[in-house]
Amino acid sequence: MTIIKVALPVPLPKLYDYTADPAQIPQIGCRVRVTFGRRKMIGIVVTHSASSDLSSEQLKPIDEILDTESLFTPSLWELLTWSNRYYHYPLGEILFHAIPSQLRQGKEARKTIAYEWRLTDMGRVIDPSEIKRSEKQRQAMMLLRQGGLLRSAVADHDLPESTFQALRKKGWSDLYELAESLDDWRPQFRILGDRLKLTTEQATAVGAIHSLTQQFSPWLLAGITGSGKTEVYLSVIENILAQGRQALVLVPEIGLTPQTIARFRERFQAPVAVLHSGLNDTERLSVWLKSKKGEAAIIIGTRSAVFTPLARPGVIIVDEEHDNSYKQQDGWRYHARDLAVFRANKENIPVILGSATPALETLHNVRVGKYRQLNLTRRAGNATTAQQQLIDLKSVTLQSGLSPQLIRRIHAHLQAGNQALLFLNRRGYSPALLCHDCGWLAECQRCDHYYTYHQQQRSLRCHHCDSQRPIPWQCPECGSSHLMPAGLGTEQLEEHLQRLFPETPLTRIDRDTTRRKGMLEQHLEQIHQGGPRILIGTQMLAKGHHFPDVTLVALLDVDGALFSADFRATEHFAQLYVQVAGRAGRAGKQGEVLLQTHQPEHPLLQTLLSKGYFQFATETLALRQQLQLPPYSSQAIFRAEHQDSNQTERFLQQLRNLIESSPLKDEECWIIGPVPALHAKRQGRWRWQLVIQTPSRSRLQQLLAQSLLLVGTLAGEKKVKWSLDIDPTES
Repeated sequence: MTIIKVALPVPLPKLYDYTADPAQIPQIGCRVRVTFGRRKMIGIVVTHSASSDLSSEQLKPIDEILDTESLFTPSLWELLTWSNRYYHYPLGEILFHAIPSQLRQGKEARKTIAYEWRLTDMGRVIDPSEIKRSEKQRQAMMLLRQGGLLRSAVADHDLPESTFQALRKKGWSDLYELAESLDDWRPQFRILGDRLKLTTEQATAVGAIHSLTQQFSPWLLAGITGSGKTEVYLSVIENILAQGRQALVLVPEIGLTPQTIARFRERFQAPVAVLHSGLNDTERLSVWLKSKKGEAAIIIGTRSAVFTPLARPGVIIVDEEHDNSYKQQDGWRYHARDLAVFRANKENIPVILGSATPALETLHNVRVGKYRQLNLTRRAGNATTAQQQLIDLKSVTLQSGLSPQLIRRIHAHLQAGNQALLFLNRRGYSPALLCHDCGWLAECQRCDHYYTYHQQQRSLRCHHCDSQRPIPWQCPECGSSHLMPAGLGTEQLEEHLQRLFPETPLTRIDRDTTRRKGMLEQHLEQIHQGGPRILIGTQMLAKGHHFPDVTLVALLDVDGALFSADFRATEHFAQLYVQVAGRAGRAGKQGEVLLQTHQPEHPLLQTLLSKGYFQFATETLALRQQLQLPPYSSQAIFRAEHQDSNQTERFLQQLRNLIESSPLKDEECWIIGPVPALHAKRQGRWRWQLVIQTPSRSRLQQLLAQSLLLVGTLAGEKKVKWSLDIDPTES
């Protein structure tokens, strides 16, 4: 008897045993339908075995085999099973995370079958003009005499499906299944339009990568903003497509790079598939199938696109590789950049990590020889490096966060016919609402955090749990009606700038103004029409955009990032600053960057402005090495939450005691906590964490594997919601 070990999408780190008919053994990686308790579930076959811990009476047979071949390519299967061991996350949930939702529900892993209405032999001899009783049937017969009609296109002719069913009953027409076609783009592949002339640095980078396209070669493409990294990607992909192979391109957020996607489609006569949140389940499955069959030449998507199967992989590109959105922050907490490198290794193809501000982990990997670095130090075309200046806010009277010096510079740039971009990473009207008489602050009781005041929607919103409430008419503490906003948000900034510059159009881009589909594209189109304009935005404006008329960039309030409790805050701020500053002066015009701060003498700001990001990175890496912080050590964080704070802390203390007692724990292994999380309360649950850090990655993995086997023995483990984060990027 063959035992089939099946992974199910349940939060338990185990496989489940079933039996199979010896004449029909499902392959590893295929889906099967099984009975699990009282319900039917879909699982994925992981391995075959000759024995089981269950008795023959306990073993149940597989109900149905859904696939004739594995859903996963061999390298993708290796990536996912390795992830199970590295991230210590249930294999069933990992495998189901990596496939489209329709496959999780049991839909066939094949293209949607297309059907066509055609005339039968009897129908061909019928004269449509003789059909008197039904005008609809007469129209349908006339259509079918011109040839077959796709069933999905019936509605386009204002004819109901019932009309064709009526003709079918008469024997005049019938449905015919269309044979599945394989769309091969390779014979028709060619370059469209004119290529840009590569700079010496770009040509050197393309040549180096092209010399090693037949083997695993990890590259860091470190290019300053505006240096033409996308043109390097396009030239590399051109070589890959010419070989008939596919390219997988990961981007931080698909909605932020419509210009980049357009450039790919304009350059190549080859199918470009895009995976984004706007696709419905059927469209997602279609892209997945086309990629797996090799019908899509280029696949562009966000972090989960790293699991897209490829028939003929040629290169993986991770654009803006430093971006924190590549890290999944709930459930299976994987990092798409790291998985992209692992996958490229298994596929034996190059992987390109592109950024103007590489992650410190990536720069460390260059230093130790794991990656090779290619530099783009000059802006493409006639673009020049922007001039940078600090504005000291001490003793300065501000108007809605704007200093008099900044207002004068905005005037000057607008009068020259250019655009100004103002960066403020706080949406809403103000980050708090307070009572002027007694000092009461509107606070979300579920999160122990202040509500953000949204004036246009007349509501208070918590940006941590998304709860909202109407604005109170009076203070609940003292009854005063003198409630006022405290602090500055993008909505308030927009209102004030409209008063200061009534003749100048404004565009605000944040999550509130781009919530509806198509709004982001509409805003970007307005910006690209040119002419004087003020742009206001959050991080959404910092990434990947090319605004040729923006010559002034101003960061209004950055002091909070200089004194954060998170040791990664300085790195994240430095990356954000360089990315935002890079929007200025990109099309031959001189750019200017102004940074408002109460701390102009802060060493981080001085280093960034006078010596640049890479000097900052060198100094920060040296400091991290002294303190033995990542990347010079490996970290894992156990996070736990419960409505009772004491219960949460008690569980993590028991877990710490368990780890402390392990023979694998040595003096170099640090355990910090339990301590409250930076945002200690969210959605009514108290959040605590336990940090484990050691110089040895393998020792950390062994310690975690051993400890996780015993977590179930801890009191309260069933009540407390807990998770494990390997290589965390947030504290």
